[in-house]
Amino acid sequence: MRLARDFFARPVEEVGRELLGATLLVDGAGGRIVELELYDHEDPASHGYRGRTPRNASMFGPAGHAYVYRSYGIHWCLNFVCAEEGVADAVLIRALEPTHGIDAMRSRRGVEADRLLCAGPGRLCQALGVTGSHDGLPLDAPPFELHARRAEPPIAAAPRIGISRAAELPWRLCLAGSPYLSRPVPRPASSPRPA
Repeated sequence: MRLARDFFARPVEEVGRELLGATLLVDGAGGRIVELELYDHEDPASHGYRGRTPRNASMFGPAGHAYVYRSYGIHWCLNFVCAEEGVADAVLIRALEPTHGIDAMRSRRGVEADRLLCAGPGRLCQALGVTGSHDGLPLDAPPFELHARRAEPPIAAAPRIGISRAAELPWRLCLAGSPYLSRPVPRPASSPRPA
């Protein structure tokens, strides 16, 4: 089943949890979403926290559209806008398990290993050919195609990566055990064994 725009018109945490395991294609290339991060309008790490700017305007809605920005002036990053219009909530897509258009993704990335095609938001955008021209486009129309997952997968939660504010929040959601993550999920510290 294809995901429509109204799927995204909900709280970011609900949307993010249901996106894990869904299939994302851009012009026929992509795969299963295995890692993402949640960004809420009250979150100081969110681009929308301090208000609307020309750079983050797409993040303010409507839901079900892409918010694409350049990170550190180098990498494009793909986000899915959530919640109601005017509320800057978004899901950053961090990693995919490649399943479709693998030859095209290998050509764009210049690597052979499937594991390195879409492991990280910059790699993912390069593999899918996502650029600033995709900013603001609807997610339920070409070049995007999103298919709902068939079953609820096991989910692991961890702190987000590469941020300094609200870094302790467990808003990095991953498919537990996936080899396609941008970074492994840290194991919880074990309790010391009794002597």
